[in-house]
Amino acid sequence: MTTVTNTATSAVTSATSATANTNKSTSVTDASDRFLKLLVTQMQNQDPLNPMDNAQVTSQMAQINTVTGIEKLNTTMGTMSASFTQMQMLQGVSLVGHGVLLEGSQLATDADGNAVGAYELSGSAGKVAIEIKSAAGKVIDTVQAGAQSSGQHGFTWTPPEGTDLTGMTFNVKATAGATAIGSTNLMSDVVDAVRTDASGLTVHLRNNGETPYSKVKTLS
Repeated sequence: MTTVTNTATSAVTSATSATANTNKSTSVTDASDRFLKLLVTQMQNQDPLNPMDNAQVTSQMAQINTVTGIEKLNTTMGTMSASFTQMQMLQGVSLVGHGVLLEGSQLATDADGNAVGAYELSGSAGKVAIEIKSAAGKVIDTVQAGAQSSGQHGFTWTPPEGTDLTGMTFNVKATAGATAIGSTNLMSDVVDAVRTDASGLTVHLRNNGETPYSKVKTLS
């Protein structure tokens, strides 16, 4: 998905945002000034025999300082949020064209026409077998990967000539003796585009469409 930004509109939006922030800051400053002027006037005209309560004055000053502090904090957080979004987008652009691994069982194709996939083991396995399944879910071949350590591993399957890999999947079975070892199927894809929104960074994958970047396990 391509997003086109109108430069003039962007400039107007930025100017409007800056004006709004300035107005907020001015409003708080004016309120603070008015409060201090009233306080000074009140102190100048107070009854010497019945002076103002120091605790009350201190409380009022603390309240106006709290309001001012909160407004400044909100402005700072807004600026930081905008900067973070821009940094995230710049980092996201660098992902375009890179291969990624994410959870899934779909077979991908490499430059030589072979089927490729990956998996992650929760522990060391003495035997790993990768079942290759047709689009209908029928096991048509098995890749014997032998003993493997815990962590991520890739595999390649050379299909018979003329095999259509569309919709084909795989499943990993790993064991250590008679004990089954937990495994997670990982499929490979390529990042074609990125975008950011309120939910964070989203990548557009060549085979799997829009996917939250948080689902990406490995970047290559």
